[in-house]
Amino acid sequence: MADMTLPALPEETFQRVLCVVAHPDDMEYGTSAAVARWTARGIEVGYLLLTRGEAGMPNPPEETARLRVAEQRAACAVVGVEHLTVLEHPDGVLVYGLDLRRDICREIRRFKPDVVLGTGYEVEAPYGFDQADHRAAGLATLDAVRDAGNRWVFPEQVDDEGLEPHSARWLLHPAITDSGATHGVEVTGEPLRRGVASLEAHAAYLAALPDHPVPKDFIPQFTAMAGKAAGVEHAVLFRAHDLQAPPDLFPESDED
Repeated sequence: MADMTLPALPEETFQRVLCVVAHPDDMEYGTSAAVARWTARGIEVGYLLLTRGEAGMPNPPEETARLRVAEQRAACAVVGVEHLTVLEHPDGVLVYGLDLRRDICREIRRFKPDVVLGTGYEVEAPYGFDQADHRAAGLATLDAVRDAGNRWVFPEQVDDEGLEPHSARWLLHPAITDSGATHGVEVTGEPLRRGVASLEAHAAYLAALPDHPVPKDFIPQFTAMAGKAAGVEHAVLFRAHDLQAPPDLFPESDED
């Protein structure tokens, strides 16, 4: 991949994006810069937070939850996100299962996105072992994308809640490095500035983390590294799956 330039994500193929994450602040470590670009171009972006992040600070949980949700609302405003849904699954012990899939499926059917952006579900990430809530959220999101399009999965949402089945076209996962990434989104300039500011909006949370780096110092470093892979100054990388593309069961080879 080092000798290749990643293609740009085909933004002309979508108008609505739903981002599903476990905690307040999960979107703000670079990905929100791409969100700022999208909203500036008229693409509607919604966030679904599965927890209120109440286990993330030494304050009493209810106090922490109120503070972190308020900071998330401020972060959303910075990047133009008006649709924020916050669920109350328990922070720190998020459980993969039908309850989580059902709640994500409901929001997909309600928001009707062209793109669902989830988190990774692997145990190991480029920065070490991924946090358990992130893995549970990522796997549940992957399954809920398929659930949402099947009228017979969680049928009560259709029959009793008036929601229609919905099939998103794209499933995206952020990629920290170009390893595994398929596409890049350029965030040079204003999108990057707003992305940094969105993380800065989590001021109380960041202040409670010992030795946390300053957002304006490390976010541009990450996006500059990603920019090299995308052939631009600053970028955010994704692994993109086109769910409406036919499966490539027999890839072409160099052999006759």
